[in-house]
Amino acid sequence: MIINQILGQAREESRLVLTEIEAKQVLGAAGINCTDTRLAADKAEALTLSEQIGYPVVLKVSSVDITHKSDAGGVKVNLADRAAVEKAYDEIMASCRRAVPAAVIEGVSVQPMARPGIEIIMGMIKDPSFGPVLMFGLGGIFVEVLQDVTFRIVPLQPGDAAAMIDEIKGKKLLEGFRGQEPVDTSSLVDMLLKLSAFVEKNPTIKEIDMNPVFAYREGALVVDARIILE
Repeated sequence: MIINQILGQAREESRLVLTEIEAKQVLGAAGINCTDTRLAADKAEALTLSEQIGYPVVLKVSSVDITHKSDAGGVKVNLADRAAVEKAYDEIMASCRRAVPAAVIEGVSVQPMARPGIEIIMGMIKDPSFGPVLMFGLGGIFVEVLQDVTFRIVPLQPGDAAAMIDEIKGKKLLEGFRGQEPVDTSSLVDMLLKLSAFVEKNPTIKEIDMNPVFAYREGALVVDARIILE
């Protein structure tokens, strides 16, 4: 099973942090919808993968030593053609090597440019007293500015997941505020329940961060993810 393979390999390598690609593979195997994300070890492979995936694409530096990819200049979005990918790859490598000189860089992740949606954050932290606790709230910059999140202890029941969505202050944004399309809250409930089940089956996971999750009128999609092991 891919989940056990990836988690086992990380433990064998004494790594506590999964790469974004590994995190999405693990979550995808748990039934959670993530962007198709592939590793390019060099510029030529980044170009090949971009052609296969289809423009526009996103490039992100792939390194467990670079936690905040955007701050290091390691993210380039909405790349529309080969020339843009070539330029973005060179800029990512130069910027990240300046920002984190000691980082081991595997290459870049290549993924399709996701259609924008309402940005959600989901995740898990381990509380010393209660164990795994799931988090849900508004994602992107909202989580830093508004801190509009709610929590529940694992395992979740369907009613727990629905209540988490109802409790956030920004719920109106999910209901179609000022002419925006309402989002598919049933997909968010389903994602929370799958995340709960995944966490319950994998006690060696210490922390999960899925931010942003794009919520749409139909469905939801994890655009970025991070998993930390015990």
